[in-house]
Amino acid sequence: MPTHLADTTKLHNGVEMPWLGLGVWRVEDGQEVESSVRTAIEHGYRSIDTAAVYGNEEGVGRAIRDSGVPREQLFVTTKVWNADQGYDSALAAYEQSLQRLGLDYADLYLIHWPVKGKYKQTWRALERLYSDKRVRAVGVSNFHIHHLEDLKTSSELVPMVNQVECHPRLSQAPLRGYCREQGIQFEAWSPLMQGKELLEHELFVQLAAKYGKTPAQIILRWDLQQGIVTIPKSITPSRIRENADVFDFELSAEDMAQIDTLNTDTRVGADPDNFNF
Repeated sequence: MPTHLADTTKLHNGVEMPWLGLGVWRVEDGQEVESSVRTAIEHGYRSIDTAAVYGNEEGVGRAIRDSGVPREQLFVTTKVWNADQGYDSALAAYEQSLQRLGLDYADLYLIHWPVKGKYKQTWRALERLYSDKRVRAVGVSNFHIHHLEDLKTSSELVPMVNQVECHPRLSQAPLRGYCREQGIQFEAWSPLMQGKELLEHELFVQLAAKYGKTPAQIILRWDLQQGIVTIPKSITPSRIRENADVFDFELSAEDMAQIDTLNTDTRVGADPDNFNF
């Protein structure tokens, strides 16, 4: 059970990944993203999650370089976008991401979405980057069980991470169980459901009062106690600090079970079986 912001989970290849990081989806490149990343690193975050399609890799890289924290102490994730999927194009996309980030390597490179007919070749490219020691770990994002099973038929490596939408309204229990069995670290994007209704839900308001925390902190703690890596996004310094202040309390088994009853399989993002971008 993580008890500190610096705590890590060990991926199946031995690489240590922080349990909590900063997500920067829809954070504008330039001052906005630089300020968010700088605030997070100053407050002790060591994991930053970006993607080519977010259009802010350059700002993320600048903030990392300006942070004064040695590169090897940080964990940087980026992702290959759908238009760049395929073997050669994914290899090229990775080099372009590194160039924008101004870094020699990423700690984790993910396939952003399971593009039909493309993701297997893309995975071969990621395996190549990994075997060439260009990246420390490789994984996928938005993959259902059947996508992971399909990948298995022609791959050498099991993905180290699967990053998907997950929050109390979409708890993803079957997928989490599958990933656990396969040694794939499960990671949540939109852990707070982008602030929609969850933060005002009666249960979280009650639990927040009980533990002396905020509803957001209760939800993020639920993630951590389920063994889920989580990357809440914020551009507000106080919220960035608040999101990380979740290591000094523990939800009871009873309260965890109560939160589990909220699942309705409701998504705020696209279904990985039905997306057109």
